[in-house]
Amino acid sequence: MALVTYKAVCIDALDAAKMGEFWARTLDYDLETLGDGDAVIRGPGEGEEIWINTVSEPKTVWHRVHLDLRQGSLQPFSELEQVSKTGEFAWTTFRDPEGGEFCVFVHDEPIKHRLKDVVVQAIDPTAISRWWADVMGGDLNHVDPDYSHIDDVPGSSLESFDFVVTTKPKTVKNRVHWDVTLNQGVTVDGLVAKGATVLRAPDHQIRWTVMADPEGNEFCVFDR
Repeated sequence: MALVTYKAVCIDALDAAKMGEFWARTLDYDLETLGDGDAVIRGPGEGEEIWINTVSEPKTVWHRVHLDLRQGSLQPFSELEQVSKTGEFAWTTFRDPEGGEFCVFVHDEPIKHRLKDVVVQAIDPTAISRWWADVMGGDLNHVDPDYSHIDDVPGSSLESFDFVVTTKPKTVKNRVHWDVTLNQGVTVDGLVAKGATVLRAPDHQIRWTVMADPEGNEFCVFDR
């Protein structure tokens, strides 16, 4: 039985308002700028929510967690830095206004959800995808030792959570992560028993628990 339900994606940014405008326009979501300088963008469906959180640290390394998008063309990204050559892969990689990598898949058919996947670079994609499928639910598929994906994650409109191999160790906090909500009868201790680590407990500043999965990827846990 899954312990948590997917809630939202979170992106760290130096300028949350500017990044919120970019992602709202890109995904066709509604933008709300918050009083503390943060921003949230929301689509019309379940799980279509992204929080843009203000941080003081600039991006320094390749995104270990990034987003895949669906678009009708690459034209909306013509002003951004293009990382991969057009046609080199099934996707094209760009950098957002603060340098964060994301990938675009061009679709000819009508697009219902522009946000396609969350992609996680992992030392052991098989093991960490199995862990998340156990904790969060969904349909787990091991394509090969270098690539696994979880489809139909409860609470999410995403096509999948993809786990792809990397040999590089994690060195800094991920600038993209996701939030989850504890399922009925589940506590943070249940996640710890599964192998997660508490990084920060709720305090006078936050009402959620910051945790890390067995590979050190941060995620935030909310009580139901």
